[in-house]
Amino acid sequence: MRYGLIALFAMAVAFNMLSSTVSATRPIGASASIEFSNTSLLLDSGSSEPAVTIGSDGTTALTSLSWITFGTNVWKTSFGGSPIYQGIPDNGIVSGQLGGEDADVDIGSTGTLHFTSLVALINPPFTTARLGVSAITCPNADTSNHFANCKAQIIDTAQADRQWITSDGATVYISYHDSGSSTLIHVQRSDDDGFTWTRVGDPIPGHDGLTGMSTFNNDQGPIVADPTTHSVFVVYAAGQGGLQKGTNANFNNIVVSRSTDKGLTWTPTLVYHAPVNTALNNVFPALAIDPTNGKMYAAWSDAHTVWFAASSDHGSTWSSAVAVNSGLAATAVFPWVAAFGDKVDVVYYGSTALNKDDPTAVWNTYMAQTADDGSHFLQTTVSAHPNHVGVICTNGTGCARGTRNLLDLFEIAINPLNGKAAIIFADDTLTTYTRSDGTVAPLPQVVVAWES
Repeated sequence: MRYGLIALFAMAVAFNMLSSTVSATRPIGASASIEFSNTSLLLDSGSSEPAVTIGSDGTTALTSLSWITFGTNVWKTSFGGSPIYQGIPDNGIVSGQLGGEDADVDIGSTGTLHFTSLVALINPPFTTARLGVSAITCPNADTSNHFANCKAQIIDTAQADRQWITSDGATVYISYHDSGSSTLIHVQRSDDDGFTWTRVGDPIPGHDGLTGMSTFNNDQGPIVADPTTHSVFVVYAAGQGGLQKGTNANFNNIVVSRSTDKGLTWTPTLVYHAPVNTALNNVFPALAIDPTNGKMYAAWSDAHTVWFAASSDHGSTWSSAVAVNSGLAATAVFPWVAAFGDKVDVVYYGSTALNKDDPTAVWNTYMAQTADDGSHFLQTTVSAHPNHVGVICTNGTGCARGTRNLLDLFEIAINPLNGKAAIIFADDTLTTYTRSDGTVAPLPQVVVAWES
């Protein structure tokens, strides 16, 4: 989430999008068989924290959060094409509401494009806001005429944080944090492809040894539906039951909760346990399911190493965790994972620095690929040049100014037509802007990298 307490402002910005395409440079020892071309998606307002989804026909939708103004930016293209800017779908869903606090996107097997975002609901006297959850549904991925054929609605107004979306046919799920009275994870389900919604069960039972201390003590990753079993899963980092309480504890467990009844009830399974006071939320743990075989893959970062585990029994048991990053990516954060046809791609920001708090650290975007469930990884550089220099803070709104320009995540998706990846990441080295205090600062932009 970009903002804690939202200060309101008005600004007119021209959304002039430019693009440029360059090739990525690979590290020494990387295979020449994995190459990427980079296209920068430049906006006058800047943007960060991007997401990507690819439909069964190769239709690709990309989103990012506006940096200077409010709203979620949307582009659309065929895989490997030049993204066309579609506009902002989540401003003005209701009167006095602003979007772009967090966002996620999904193209379902039905061809419907599903968005969800956090929206700021303004509280009189117009100096603060609470955050609600939007659901935007575009049949046939039709975003024409400024989303005129899409249905936009707000499905929760009770103060929320970081939401995610997934689908299994016409069944669509949105998960999000309750940030008003706890950090419980809530889930809403739609049985009509995103047009109406019903609250279902919470993925953290909270009454057993594993998750008993997690209701105020977790960092939620994405919700992911499995088309092979029609189960749905949520991944989260959580603190040590019985030892750590409260919201300030480090999260030393990775947990995946599974529902086999469309979200009504959930069963948590421990994926990985680290020593107490090891933080595994740098930032979100990631989860992917291979839609061709139902295998599951989780990835997370301890602020130095990205770890990876696999499950071949639908999340009942998990392999021992293995390290992913290596070489020039000695320190790695912000993992994301995608899987298709026994190929698994893990992405992350990596640096040669000893830790993420080094002010001289030079960061690039990397992908590591495995075809044997993590026994071997091939790492390659995705970004054509460094996309950030300095500290990468993973403490959310508690970060010092200038250390959170990349916000909290970036994503990868795999084209089911050819098995190639699309990666969209943030880069704060491309443009600058002048702040209200007269200082010049990096203006983050997003870059899409297409696997050749």
